[in-house]
Amino acid sequence: MNNDLLFDFNVDKTAKTVYITREFNAGQSLVWDAFTKAELLDQWGAPAPMRARTKYMNFEVGGRRFYAMISPDGQERWAVQEFTSITPKTNFKMYNTFADKDENRELPGSEWDYNFSEQNGRTTVRITIFNESFERMEKLLEGFKMGFIMTLKNLEDLLTTLSQKL
Repeated sequence: MNNDLLFDFNVDKTAKTVYITREFNAGQSLVWDAFTKAELLDQWGAPAPMRARTKYMNFEVGGRRFYAMISPDGQERWAVQEFTSITPKTNFKMYNTFADKDENRELPGSEWDYNFSEQNGRTTVRITIFNESFERMEKLLEGFKMGFIMTLKNLEDLLTTLSQKL
């Protein structure tokens, strides 16, 4: 990870909310695409050695992404993301919940709010994750931070590769 790029991860247990701020050395349009296009999400959206595979994605308000994180031994952990608000290139919100392979949701879930801004060729992504239950948040936090850091490293590598092609 490039150490001069901002990374901040805070948990407010009382508010059942996680706040993440991460800076990337890439333009806002490219970073936006990495968070909103299935073919790019599948390249970085799971911590190694796992991989992400999107079954389908319809990035529009009311649309969904149904995807799995797949372990090296083939075990799949499915999730549904339902997009609730989209302001192109600057913000989108979604409801996220785990599911089984038939898309039956495991409630409760969480509400994710992504904000993108660019300054001097660097893009900052601010993510707010509100969990519907304290128990869900506690369960997620066990491995979430480490896994999320690993996926963001994948994204940083992908953005470097994609930036060189522009």
